[in-house]
Amino acid sequence: MTDNSKWVCIFKSNNKFEAEIVKGHLEAEGISCVMLNKQDSSYLNFGYVELHVQREMSEQAKQIIDNTKSE
Repeated sequence: MTDNSKWVCIFKSNNKFEAEIVKGHLEAEGISCVMLNKQDSSYLNFGYVELHVQREMSEQAKQIIDNTKSE
């Protein structure tokens, strides 16, 4: 198993600020996450910003995101 398979994408958005807010919620709950900016550097409306968490934390992270969206 490679190191890449230990991390999974649990959220993506074309809005970096939205991703930052979600990342803050996850970190406040004690879940470490990594933000990958896959947006085009010239035209920020192409591509996504992705949040990745360790595989074993993915279900908990998804529940936190779902609860945050319903607030």
